[in-house]
Order: sequence, then structure tokens, then C-alpha cells
Amino acid sequence: MTTGRRAVLAALAGGVLTGCAGPRSATSGATSGPPAVPAPSATPAPNATADAPTSVPSATATAVTRAEIVARYGHAVPHSWGFDGPGVVHALPKGKREIALTFDACGGPGGSGYDQALIDFLRKREVPATLFINSRWIEANPSHFRRLAAEPLFEIANHGTRHRPLSVTGRSAYGIPGTRDAGEVYDEIAGNRAELTQLLGAPPRFFRSGTAYCDDVAARIVTDLGERFASFSVNGDGGATFTPEQVRTTVASAPSGSIVICHMNHPEGGTARGIAAAVPKLLARGHTFVPLSDAVR
Repeated sequence: MTTGRRAVLAALAGGVLTGCAGPRSATSGATSGPPAVPAPSATPAPNATADAPTSVPSATATAVTRAEIVARYGHAVPHSWGFDGPGVVHALPKGKREIALTFDACGGPGGSGYDQALIDFLRKREVPATLFINSRWIEANPSHFRRLAAEPLFEIANHGTRHRPLSVTGRSAYGIPGTRDAGEVYDEIAGNRAELTQLLGAPPRFFRSGTAYCDDVAARIVTDLGERFASFSVNGDGGATFTPEQVRTTVASAPSGSIVICHMNHPEGGTARGIAAAVPKLLARGHTFVPLSDAVR
């Protein structure tokens, strides 16, 4: 990834992406600087978009064991850290006026709420969305999860087992410790993948780590386990810290091909009202909404 592209992604990230650290002020979310993590390596990492993936995982990919992942990547040295990496999708294919709305449900202390108003709005307007759900959120909201999983309007995706940034060296993001080695990367992906597969009857196609951070080695592990790492191009609610007006302004200005990241686990935030104000504006400009699986092959 070039220095210029890394800067663009960092700018698009905007506010924090924790979403599970409890409510914060909208001002701090909108204006906070980069997280307290080491700077990304200057060594370019292999990059992939929806138009040119390094490889496309199959939902029926052969199971890979933890021991195999550790043997394959236990001594690998990462060369990048951020929102991009091998096989990571951060935008939809060009040529269509489509936008993917994605909502994280992070779980854990301060992050296991359920934004009923947001989901009800999506249902009322029949707006499809991809929901990235963490194992802890499922445990806290089993009945909500079952209903969401049964609705064709929503696609369920993997948001990890413990909501960790995905690292093979223990790097952290926004104060959240990352996975420490290849084995823990496997656990973070495969634990919730197994739970979702059992609950849904089929494995999820997409994965997003806690905070959306990953290194290039961890991104390859996601692909090896049969999923596609889904990043974003528009940070719609600043980690559930934006006011309704900030959400409306940010999401309503999303261009075609955007993958918008917001949160559905902070009903006290401005996400629901902001999305409700932004969606009609996007529709009026001729955009359509799609789940990731309808656009990313």
C-alpha cells in the first residue's frame, strides 16, 4: 500500500472505531487524532480491493486447524498495520451506484446494547445491511440475534470472539490489546466463526476485527480460514460517538461504492437518527443499498 493510500484510509477513518468501550462525547469522537499505536511500517503491503482480490475465500473452504495456522505463520513477520492488507475489501466494485451499510455489534462491558430504533428504521425502509456481530454480543442478546439472523434483509458477519485488533505481535489499537500471535489470531476468527456457523447453518463470508485494525499476516490468516476481511471507506458514526448531525452529514456524503461502518450496539448514540436522516438523501441521489455478499464475490 502506498504512503498516499495509507493517508487516505487514515483520513477516512476519522473518529475512533472501538464501539465497545462505552459512550464517549461526540466532540472527542469527531476530532480525536490517531490511536496510540506504533506508526505503520513504511514497507508496502500487498493490497487488494473488491475489483482485484488476492484470493476469494469459499464458504466451503477446507477446514484449517489451529496447528496448521501456527505452523504456517508462527514465524511470519508483519510489514503493515492499519485498515488494509492482503485480501481486505474496503470498497465495492466500480460502475454501480451501490453502497453497503455495515453495523458492528461489539459486545462486552459497555458495548452490548441493541439499537432497536436503528434496526426498526432499516426494516421499515427495507434497507439491507451487513451486521458484524461479536460472540459476546450474541451471548448478551440471544433473542435479538435469532430474529436478525432469520431476516433476509440482514447479512450476518463475523466480528470476532473477543473483539480484538488482529495482530500476530500483540499490537493494540485505541487502547484495546491485540491478539498476540498466529494462534490467537486463529482463535479470534475461528471461535466466533464456529458459533455463527452452528447458529446460521452456514459459515459467515466476511470478517471484521475489533477496531478494524489488522496486520498483513493476520489478514492472510482470515483468508486461509475461508472468510474475507471487510474494512470500510466511510466511518459513519466515529465508533458510536458522533451526534446525529455528524452521522447524517458523513453518511449522506458517501460516494458510490462506499462501505460504511457504523454501530448497532449503542442505542444512546446518534447513529439511528443520523442514518434515518441520511438514507433518504442517498436514495434521492439514485443510490441503492446492498449487503456485502451481493456486491463482493
